Amino acid sequence: MEIEVAVTQATLPYEPNSFVGRESEVGELRELVHGTRVLTLCGAGGIGKTRLALRILATVAGEFPDGVWFVELADLWQPDLIVSRIAAAVGIAEEPGRPLLETLTAALRERRLLLVLDNCEHLIDMCARVCQHLLAHTPELHMLVTSREPLHVAAETVWQVQPLSVAPEAIRLFADRAAASFPGFAVGPGNASSVAALCRALDGMPLAIELAAARVRALSVDQIRSRLADRFGLLTNGDRTAPARQRTLRAAIEWSHELLTIPEQVLLRRLSVFASWSLEMAEQVCSDEVVEAIDILDLTTALVDKSLVVREPEVLGQARYRMLDTIREYAAARLAEADETVMFRHRLRDYTVRVAEQNAALGMAQVPGPWSARVDVFRRYDVDESNITQVLNQCLADGDAAAGLALCTAIRPCWLVRGTFTEGGHWLDAFLALDSPEVPPQVRGAALVGRAQLTLSSDPVAAEPIAARGLKLCRAAGDEFWTAAALNLLSEIALHTGHIDEAASRADAALSLARTAGDGWNEGYALGTAAAVAALDGRLRDAQQLANTALAVMTGIDQQWGVARTLLGLGDLARLRGDPDEASRHYLRALPVLRDIDSRPEIARCLAGLGRVAMDLSMLELAREHLSESIRISQQTGARIGVARGLVAFAALAMAEQHPELAVRLTAAATALRQAAGLPGPAGSHTERYLAAARHLGEPAVAQLWTLGLAMSSDAAVALALDAVAPSAEEVVSGPVAPACAPPGALTSREREIVALVASGLSNRAIAAELYISPATAARHVANIFAKLGFKSRSQIAAWAAGQHAQYPRR
Repeated sequence: MEIEVAVTQATLPYEPNSFVGRESEVGELRELVHGTRVLTLCGAGGIGKTRLALRILATVAGEFPDGVWFVELADLWQPDLIVSRIAAAVGIAEEPGRPLLETLTAALRERRLLLVLDNCEHLIDMCARVCQHLLAHTPELHMLVTSREPLHVAAETVWQVQPLSVAPEAIRLFADRAAASFPGFAVGPGNASSVAALCRALDGMPLAIELAAARVRALSVDQIRSRLADRFGLLTNGDRTAPARQRTLRAAIEWSHELLTIPEQVLLRRLSVFASWSLEMAEQVCSDEVVEAIDILDLTTALVDKSLVVREPEVLGQARYRMLDTIREYAAARLAEADETVMFRHRLRDYTVRVAEQNAALGMAQVPGPWSARVDVFRRYDVDESNITQVLNQCLADGDAAAGLALCTAIRPCWLVRGTFTEGGHWLDAFLALDSPEVPPQVRGAALVGRAQLTLSSDPVAAEPIAARGLKLCRAAGDEFWTAAALNLLSEIALHTGHIDEAASRADAALSLARTAGDGWNEGYALGTAAAVAALDGRLRDAQQLANTALAVMTGIDQQWGVARTLLGLGDLARLRGDPDEASRHYLRALPVLRDIDSRPEIARCLAGLGRVAMDLSMLELAREHLSESIRISQQTGARIGVARGLVAFAALAMAEQHPELAVRLTAAATALRQAAGLPGPAGSHTERYLAAARHLGEPAVAQLWTLGLAMSSDAAVALALDAVAPSAEEVVSGPVAPACAPPGALTSREREIVALVASGLSNRAIAAELYISPATAARHVANIFAKLGFKSRSQIAAWAAGQHAQYPRR
């Protein structure tokens, strides 16, 4: 006997308000409904699965000749009644003496319809069995399922419903629901950023956004945001006609939580200590006799299936996981209720410090390893930065200076490579300021050296006493690695501040200690600094030999960051020797390595070198391209040394482009920045070169250009360099500016006369006779010229004067 079934479409549940967003998803899902036998919409509670299903049904309702049938299961708790609920929805009556499932199957066998099962998660096993049976015996049946976990049946396509994108979907939803709750409300310039921040804090979760929007009747958007620390108390009072699980945010999540097994509940709450994690991290931190490490894989899989944990893309060959903030907050509350918060935060702290120290040893070649493994150290920091920040915050709140300083020291190479000097300095200052006498001297000493390293690029003068204190503690503790690191740092500080002899002695001490200890990193570092000292002293052959030895050492320990840093020095040496081709080869070899680890300060330096090489070869457009990227990176990282050098490079470019007035301003700005950082000013010969080229504008105009440059902020000077706009001489003279001052390092008119006389080969006594001054006065003028131009011999003055084509008057 054939069972009759209605062929008209069933009445679908009423959509209570407008459907907002997800337009592209609706289009894709409409195609999938026809292309797969069972389509399951999965996602966390409140993510909008049911609402999305209803919208899909509305778009395909006319495409199934035997109807679209909606079966609500949320209020059904008896698995045996699932078949009855489906049969009642599609109008099938039970036959005496025959199982209802057989009757239902027979009735649907020849029908082409879409059957929707809404909210299956609490009846998942029975739903899966019923669906599997129906699909096997009704070839034209299609099913759409909403559930917090998949059915895991054959022919199932699982669609993970994602949170709404903040812009524009989540904002549109908030605006729509808020206007319905409080007529006249609108999102505009005055509150758009606050609404976006609120939607972002709510994970783009539609239920949470709708509950928050209902609060605009009594609170401003900013007030709602400020109360999200208690989001479960705030986000209540939903639609009274909605199912109970959808009236409050807590109820939506508790519905899912209560469906978990006890081990799943335990792991969920423990995972709340992470911002994100890998399986290995969960096994290390969350396991004990209650949840064994061997079980965490299956439990994690179950939590992902149940939409309480989100699987992220792979990083370094490992899957990553996270929770939506709302679910994480709920899980954290459960952790507190179980009195496990302190225990598992400490376990995360200990794990994070231990792994960071292992990574630091690998990254800095204190233990053997290939370069690829060292690169992974820096990439792993990027992935785990949120966990690290969270641990540092907790250590600070607990007053745990020892763990905080140990962690800061371990991740210091990552701060240096990324150029996050300010952030790293903030953390180290906070922990060093704690009154913690129990901190071991070697921990505090290493932290002080790390703090000085982070200070070097912006204020080497301030870095010196910090490094000296760190050196003293490291020496006393017998820590050879950090003692050598401190000596290397003090050598570099001396180099930057113009104390060449001290730089040489510190580098020699670091080199001796590192070689004795078999410390390749600090040995290579010391050799590189010694090479820079030799180059500044004019011993280019010695500098080349020392740099080549440093390169061999860094290559031998497979520390390509150190190799790249050494190549930068070799590139600089090649430029000094007038070999731009070799310089370019060194820079281009270093750049991919630096980009591989995103070493921003060194990338900036490398690009600056390439920019100068391009200028040497008269490739001015390429020079501008390299120098622009370089100075932007230095500006972003707060490296004042890099910015000052970049401004001088742009001054040289301005000269090459026939803009001497711009060159004067940029040189003055660089001089002011170097003075602020406690650095020696640019070589007098460089300064005089730019000033001399602009003197056709007249001395008052040059002085005023210099004054304008001195008054510029670092950001304004960078913007001027990048925009390549400088006022004309007329604008400078006529414009309202501060009183002009003579440029420091500029030669006086008498000194320019003496330069011409020196260039013609006259001695001090002959100059004195020529100018009717005493020999002592002439000698003093010549000494001043040496100091201002940075020269050591009269032949250098003569060569410079000839290169400038100086036309100084003779008396």
